Amino acid sequence: TEQQIAVVRDSVTLSPGKSIRRRSQQLGIPTTSLHRILHKDLHMSAYKIQLTQHLQPPDHGRRRQFADWVVERLAADENFAKKIIFSDEAHFHLSGFVNKQNCRFWGTENPRIMQQREMHPLRATVWCGFWAGGVLGPFFFEDHEGKAVTINGERYRDMISTQLWPKLEDTEIDNLWFQQ
Repeated sequence: TEQQIAVVRDSVTLSPGKSIRRRSQQLGIPTTSLHRILHKDLHMSAYKIQLTQHLQPPDHGRRRQFADWVVERLAADENFAKKIIFSDEAHFHLSGFVNKQNCRFWGTENPRIMQQREMHPLRATVWCGFWAGGVLGPFFFEDHEGKAVTINGERYRDMISTQLWPKLEDTEIDNLWFQQ
């Protein structure tokens, strides 16, 4: 109805980042109806926050060089892909900061929203990896008081030598490659 459309429009104006499920609960409108109103009646879409890194002209050549190197390694060693550990670290913010991967903003055009947050929020810093042999970790980066610390070269090497290598000692793989 026109009344529901107006209620949804006002709700989105007040809180464009609210999920369909939560908005549905608050407005008492079924999620399927709410979705239809947002798309068909209000011509809105869900926009995701995007963070990008500026690539410099030399970066393209380096990426191509790396891809060529991987292809060569795969041709030389059929088990090369099984020797790669894919890893990453993440900060889990304890202040309620929302991960941008789960955040959408509804509107008729991209709102280009920036979200402010604390400069040094409490967080847990975690490293995890996976490879053909399974999941490695999680390993937490903490100081002697148990507080999360920023990962630097020294701490990363320490994590590898004291936590990761002991987990890999029983493997029969000659060389491992890290992809981060």
